[in-house]
Amino acid sequence: MTILLHFAIGLVFGLGLVIAGMSNPAKVLNFLDIAAIPSGGWDPSLAFVLAGAVAVTFLGYRLVLRRPRPLLAERFHLPTATAIDRRVVLGPAIFGIGWGLAGFCPGPALTALGTGGWPAILFTLAMLAGMAVARRLSRPSAGPESAGRGAAAPATAPAPPA
Repeated sequence: MTILLHFAIGLVFGLGLVIAGMSNPAKVLNFLDIAAIPSGGWDPSLAFVLAGAVAVTFLGYRLVLRRPRPLLAERFHLPTATAIDRRVVLGPAIFGIGWGLAGFCPGPALTALGTGGWPAILFTLAMLAGMAVARRLSRPSAGPESAGRGAAAPATAPAPPA
């Protein structure tokens, strides 16, 4: 049952991306090209898509988090990290650069794969390669200096010094 619900949610999301034009890289690039505002070539329509997404998310979180637990899970899985580190800054920067260069971000690129177009295929392959490289680079090294960077904590606390 849960898998069917996930499928339905993904289908609605994908249809929304297609209807909004987010799977069309030319439309996205026209939105991102703010230098075209004076000439009238800028396409502000995706700003409405963004505003709608922010409004639905804002209201959705307010309503859902009032519940003691999700409908189909034992607990909510919310982020707990609050530190702004190199990964938090570089990840979105790389995402934005890729979005600006290609006109795709991951969701719309996967949706556009349904068209069989080479731009979506190449972007998706590059995205998967980038994810593999990022995962490889983020693995902690085997030395003792890797403690605290993803290394497993000891099962028991060490005994205090005598």
